[in-house]
Amino acid sequence: MVLQVFTANRVCDGIVVFLAEDGNWTTSLEECRVIGDGGALKQAMATAEKAAEYAVVADPYLIDVIEENDAIRPIRYRERIRAYGPPIHPDFAKQAIPAATGL
Repeated sequence: MVLQVFTANRVCDGIVVFLAEDGNWTTSLEECRVIGDGGALKQAMATAEKAAEYAVVADPYLIDVIEENDAIRPIRYRERIRAYGPPIHPDFAKQAIPAATGL
C-alpha cells in the first residue's frame, strides 16, 4: 500500500490542513498522520468524515505521499502547491514589487 494522508480545507478560514495523529487538523505536513495500512485507513477515514460532518473541515480526501529525507512530501504537484504554496521565485512575488511602481 502506498503512503497516504488526509487533507482538507478548514471551514473557518479555508486554510489547507492535514489530519494529525491525535485526530486534530494541522497546517503542517510534518505533523500529519501517515496511513500505511488498511486498519489505519478505516480509523482515519472515520475521523475525517466526522470532522466534515461537524463542519470542522470541508471535503477531506486522501493524497499519496512519500518519505523523502526524513520528511513527508506529496507526490502530485497540485498537492505540493496546496501544502507549501506556489512555486514562485521570491523576486517575482507580489511582495517584491515596490509600491511606487503603481502595480
